Amino acid sequence: MKKFENKVVLITGASTGIGRATALAFAEEGATVVAVDVDDLAFAETEKLLSGTGSKFVYYHCDVGQVEEIRQMIDYVETDLGRLDYAFNNAGVEGDQAFTGVSTEDNWNRVININLRGVWACMRFEIPLLLKSGGGAIVNCSSIAGIVGFPGVPAYVASKHGVIGLTRAAALEYAQQGIRVNAVCPGVIDTPMVQRFTGGNPDVEAYLKSSEPIGRMGRPEEVADAVLWLCSEGSGFVTGHALTVDGGWVAQ
Repeated sequence: MKKFENKVVLITGASTGIGRATALAFAEEGATVVAVDVDDLAFAETEKLLSGTGSKFVYYHCDVGQVEEIRQMIDYVETDLGRLDYAFNNAGVEGDQAFTGVSTEDNWNRVININLRGVWACMRFEIPLLLKSGGGAIVNCSSIAGIVGFPGVPAYVASKHGVIGLTRAAALEYAQQGIRVNAVCPGVIDTPMVQRFTGGNPDVEAYLKSSEPIGRMGRPEEVADAVLWLCSEGSGFVTGHALTVDGGWVAQ
């Protein structure tokens, strides 16, 4: 029997990068995957990959910046699938690069709305369904920028710090009700977000690789492995934790 057979997992930001890798990893372990995103075109490739796993999956278009869309999404999961066992709240944006003194209110509002308010709103509706389903696990996607500061992306750093605080609060609230809540904090991972940051510049890519003590960028699949562990019975005594998957970056 596969590790997550007969279980339902919801993954936001599932069309590319870490979300796609995590959706595939859960599907390969037998889970029914609710893959959530706003990028319908990007999901076409993910759909092909999920189809090859033999597991059931559905795609749901949802903007996590819109609370009503999240409520409707969870209603759909309950009505059509009958339960929810795990959630990976992964959707996020990096926002514009600018120092705090010249950053814009529009950028602040957009990044906080998606990265932090969106995670809260997802949890707001996921938790009641998890309780109805007998418990489960939530993993929120923070970042090493949720642990240390980075210049030029103040909204992103604030949002990712907020995700860790939210994770810890919810972990304490539901620790005795069968729901574990943890976060993953990826380092420099080879994803479309990082590719946008480098702009394909080999010098920037080389710098990012050299900043990692392990000497390379991480792979989305390596973060996916951490998410699956945090949802598995193997991490049954782990809650309220922010797990770095960063090649040793924050250990420096």
